[in-house]
Amino acid sequence: MTARRTLSRSDIEAVYDRVGAWQDTQAFYEAPAFDVLVARGGFGDARSVVEVGCGTGTLAERLLQSHCPPPARYVGYDLSGTMVRLARARLGAFGARATVHETDGGLTFDAPDGTHDRVVATYLLDLLSREDARTFLGEAHRLLRENGRLCLAGLTWGRALVPRCVSGLWNALHRIRPAWVGGCRPLRQRALLDETRWSVRAHASVTAWGVPSEVLVATPT
Repeated sequence: MTARRTLSRSDIEAVYDRVGAWQDTQAFYEAPAFDVLVARGGFGDARSVVEVGCGTGTLAERLLQSHCPPPARYVGYDLSGTMVRLARARLGAFGARATVHETDGGLTFDAPDGTHDRVVATYLLDLLSREDARTFLGEAHRLLRENGRLCLAGLTWGRALVPRCVSGLWNALHRIRPAWVGGCRPLRQRALLDETRWSVRAHASVTAWGVPSEVLVATPT
């Protein structure tokens, strides 16, 4: 089977530098998935949160304001310099509790093993090649504490008629030119998990305005 063409790191950077704050307009379908992720992610006792692909910092702001305990620290990573600047501005009010780093697109990080309570990635795996997605999942497993949680949300395949048509059209556009859809395509995230290394705690499909998303919470085993 021919591997699915995905955007290169430089292409991803260019797309999201260009998108900038317009990224937040996707809240019409992302926000309901975030609601489920926050509810199932158990952030009330998370003192150390890492988010890969933090975008404009929308989810981080919500977590630090309303869901994580006051001592919680947040670290965000993004490839896009524009997204990093937007996230830093949005999270500036949290001071030392929140830091955001610009990366070269690599999916391994300079942090000790087993030091984080939550690793978060939203609408990231559907942007990556399967090889890069598995690299990220391996790194998430390394970073998480024994009872930590991996918290994912991303585009998926629809089940009912309208979501099935939307995801099919989205997939077709991605095949023609990935940049048209921000590099993202429908994906079944659970299929990427090595079930000998992860225990799934929550798995749900959320559809908003016809766009289906998958929410997945898992702990390392």
